[in-house]
Amino acid sequence: MKITLAETAGFCFGVNRAVNIVYDLLDKGKKVCTLGPIIHNPQLVKELEERGVRIVSDPCEVNKDEILVIRSHGVSLDVINKADSLNVEIADATCPFVAKIHKIVYEKSIEGFVTIIAGDKNHQEVKGIVGHCKGNYFVASDTSELDELLKTNDNFNEKSVILVSQTTFNAQIWKEMQKKLKKVCTNAEIFDTICFATAMRQDEADRLSKNSDTIIVVGGKGSSNTAKLFDVCKHNCFKTYHIETADELSQLDLSNSDSIGVVAGASTPAGIIKEVIKTMSENLQPVEEQMEVKESVQKSFEEMTDEEAFEASLSSLTGDQKVEGTVIAVNPTEITVDIGRGVTGYVSAAEYSSNPDTNIMDEVKVNDKLNLIIMKISDQEGTAMLSKRRYDAIAGWDNIVAAKESGEIVTGYVKDIIKGGVVAYTNNVRVFIPASQATASRNDSLEDLKGKEVSFRIIEIGRGRRAVGSIRSVLREERKAAEDKIWAEIAVGDKFTGTVKSLTNYGAFVDIGGVDGMIHVSELSWQRIKNPSEVVLVGDTVEVYVKAIDTEKRKISLGYKKEDDNPWVIFKNNYNVDDVVKVIIVSMTTYGAFARIIPGIDGLIHISQIANKHIAKPQDELTVGQEVEAKITAIDFDKKRVSLSIRALIEEPQQEAGVDAVDEVVATTEETAQESVVEE
Repeated sequence: MKITLAETAGFCFGVNRAVNIVYDLLDKGKKVCTLGPIIHNPQLVKELEERGVRIVSDPCEVNKDEILVIRSHGVSLDVINKADSLNVEIADATCPFVAKIHKIVYEKSIEGFVTIIAGDKNHQEVKGIVGHCKGNYFVASDTSELDELLKTNDNFNEKSVILVSQTTFNAQIWKEMQKKLKKVCTNAEIFDTICFATAMRQDEADRLSKNSDTIIVVGGKGSSNTAKLFDVCKHNCFKTYHIETADELSQLDLSNSDSIGVVAGASTPAGIIKEVIKTMSENLQPVEEQMEVKESVQKSFEEMTDEEAFEASLSSLTGDQKVEGTVIAVNPTEITVDIGRGVTGYVSAAEYSSNPDTNIMDEVKVNDKLNLIIMKISDQEGTAMLSKRRYDAIAGWDNIVAAKESGEIVTGYVKDIIKGGVVAYTNNVRVFIPASQATASRNDSLEDLKGKEVSFRIIEIGRGRRAVGSIRSVLREERKAAEDKIWAEIAVGDKFTGTVKSLTNYGAFVDIGGVDGMIHVSELSWQRIKNPSEVVLVGDTVEVYVKAIDTEKRKISLGYKKEDDNPWVIFKNNYNVDDVVKVIIVSMTTYGAFARIIPGIDGLIHISQIANKHIAKPQDELTVGQEVEAKITAIDFDKKRVSLSIRALIEEPQQEAGVDAVDEVVATTEETAQESVVEE
């Protein structure tokens, strides 16, 4: 039986920080209470209770000699203010990632933004986020709730909106919700606030569950992030179990499982994970050693609070830290190399390349030679942690400096969206691109850039191997070139495939490849519509043609509706005088009823043609929505009028000629006065 433990199993940074705060206070002899369980793990909570930690639900329950610890989920501003008013001493263990969300929603809501929170409205973290909103807010747990929210609240596309997420939210659902919101609220500001540790756990759980016969998910039953891991694994592996401790293993069916994967939530203590592994396997030592290495690596990663630490580390490297390694084994997450001197080295996928999409199995083969940097070495174990991306970054820096001097355009990919801009990598060198330089327009979303390849110029070189780039300068040059080309060649009748950029009440603006043209609302459909969004949405790809060009004002009028869809063309090709058709009554007048023949074509049934007797008003015989058969008695394509008759299909009894004669005169007079229902 093969047991594989996920590398990301165990405490995340925020949980580890919160638990350590409690332990530190206890070690100093302080009396501690927590506002709710410090984490969603009953075993650790019980251990803390045995050391005297009390759980309270309100600051008013805190004694004068106690310190109140705010757990990693965070709380609302009202709770903090209440504690202050009661002079309660607080130790704030709110996860920095959660605190960042609090700051975003507080500042944006004060500015008048409507806040949409992707998450579970009953989760304490979401309640805390809501408690920092100073304006209108909504909570949606999935795309269907977001869709209902957008439908039931008018004019969302005209409001200033932000979207944030619970830190433990499902990454896939988050992507779908972003896409849906962007279609309705084109100017919405989206903040990707899913904790990187959560995303890493979900990604690893997804990969591991696809390659295991059985998955054991270890963590508290009340833990949101553990529940998300269970959902991810269950989708791929039928035999997925959620347990809190090793005692529950005896209740599980682990038969016929050649490979068992073990994942754990961010609030699961390492001791519980080890106990689960110990219970399932007699050969424990390799697994325990792997966990110790993982914990050591994780600690160093957490201490590196941002990418500047990485850049700074390059400056202190010595020649002795540069080595050449020969690849002796490769798996999806790690490369094993021989660097001589009896030392075996390991290069994680993250240290092979800055690009998370890189597949090391495709790029690296056994016996390949790699230039590497030694990050950490254990002489006792004869192992070393190595990095290829850091070695490449040193070599790539010279290219960055040269590109700054020459103005050369370089290519890279966007890895992160951070405060004030985005981080891109080219040849494993980090380049910061400010928000003002990241997109063609300030209204464009930075989130759309994440993970994409981009072209940019280096506009500034700073100390500590810091480079600043500009995507906007390249985009503007490209757009100017495309615009000049279009204006030099464009002619009425030209056809384009364009992208809808924005909507107004009077039409849709379409980018046709460097130039925006407008489709007037009357050109979007042969039928009457109230708003362009009934036909197209922002981001849609559309086929258009040029109707008119104003070279002085640099304006282009576009056509969208096609002649083949013209209801009068369809009618002319399929209907003739004397045809009997089924029609639906759509409206009434004093002189007759209008009936829908096909969408876009309504015909008039004059009051004299409704029945074979005299009637005072159309409502005496007909109702709106009623389907009836009628005969086409006349068609005027020039004036776009159609006359219908129900009476012509009825066997007429003997009637007074005088009455009929009067009716016919009235019919002729009023049909001449009727307005055309459909206009071109």
